[in-house]
Amino acid sequence: MSISPVKVWFDTDSMWLTLSDGRTLGVPLAWYPTLMAATPGQRDAVRLSRLGLHWEELDEDLSVEGLLAGRGDKTIRKPIAAE
Repeated sequence: MSISPVKVWFDTDSMWLTLSDGRTLGVPLAWYPTLMAATPGQRDAVRLSRLGLHWEELDEDLSVEGLLAGRGDKTIRKPIAAE
């Protein structure tokens, strides 16, 4: 059985998903810097697929498998130098 996202929504600090098996999952936006920095409109422009979530404008993809495993964004970003 494959578990897929049915609904996605956001509050100030978290992303929430309803999954096809009836569970509701909440994850901190702090785990996903791209989503945390996005505007509410950009976050809402999510496309649901059988395996996960995709934001075209943000070039961000999250799998249900990764979300359930508690894996945050592992992208290494260079710190912004102070002026």
